[in-house]
Amino acid sequence: MKIELRSDTFTKPTPGMLEAMFSAEVGDDVFGEDPTVNALEQKAAAIFGYEAGLFCTSGTMTNQIAINVHVRQGDEVICDELSHIYLYEGGGIMANSNASVKLLKGDKGRITAQAVQDNVAPDDIHACVSRLVSLENTMNKGGGSIYQFSEILKIKEVCRKNNMQLHLDGARIFNALVETNDDPLAYGKVFDSISICLSKGLGTPVGSVLLGNKEFIRQARRTRKRMGGGWRQAGYLAAAGIYALDHHIERLKEDHQRARHIGNILAKRPEIEEIFPVDTNIAIARLNTSVLASDYVKNLAEKGIFAVTFGKHLVRFVTHLDFKDEHLHEFEKRMTL
Repeated sequence: MKIELRSDTFTKPTPGMLEAMFSAEVGDDVFGEDPTVNALEQKAAAIFGYEAGLFCTSGTMTNQIAINVHVRQGDEVICDELSHIYLYEGGGIMANSNASVKLLKGDKGRITAQAVQDNVAPDDIHACVSRLVSLENTMNKGGGSIYQFSEILKIKEVCRKNNMQLHLDGARIFNALVETNDDPLAYGKVFDSISICLSKGLGTPVGSVLLGNKEFIRQARRTRKRMGGGWRQAGYLAAAGIYALDHHIERLKEDHQRARHIGNILAKRPEIEEIFPVDTNIAIARLNTSVLASDYVKNLAEKGIFAVTFGKHLVRFVTHLDFKDEHLHEFEKRMTL
């Protein structure tokens, strides 16, 4: 039995999802004539109370499109130093938008309103214009950590006072929402744009949706086209997204429970120095300084357990809908060998 814990992107469509994909009604999305894509965009937007949505290939694309629409050349994006938009999107902020980045050091990837206020660029011709604040919830590099909505509201107020926009990299936003029971409509009122990923915990094969008002999405659609992101009969993939939003949100709690169990198993191991708090479906283990993460991951692979390095002495394990109780029991068994 292969135990796949590298990422929640390794999921395969469920039988129900495949049936929905096979039976989808499709058209040409570049012409705005794929009814299933249109339905997905409308459905995702309605969940968060937005006017419109834009179906794209990936969260990287939705994030980069959002940044491109929000900022102008030479502007500045404020985010945590562990942010996906900075670390894992190929330098896209610079390459796509010619914008600068101001990195803040938060608590497991979560920045505060005070930190944002303290780092807004001065009104000076020598400085960038601080134009956009980007948050990530849940925070990947923070071990799936969750923002308190009260702090998000404070950050929004800082943005309002300083004429800045607020974007959410919500690749795993539903993982946060099922834990906090926050109202997604409240998120829609606070953020100027949200990117949600369908191909992680929700289990679709491909896709993310960018959400915003009609004018924002109109501009985003132009940017998507410029990036080569125009779809044709994308409804087959959009159908998977609709199915996921209907059937796979509440079950995310199961992933969280299994991830916490993994954290407890790992915490008993002598080579483990620390387990980050397991808030959602990500468990990050800090190894003793005598153990390299690269070596540790290789040793795990020999046992049929697949994880990823997350730093010199950090290893990440991610649960998902294809990781069942039988996989968890086998994981525990192999970790005791």
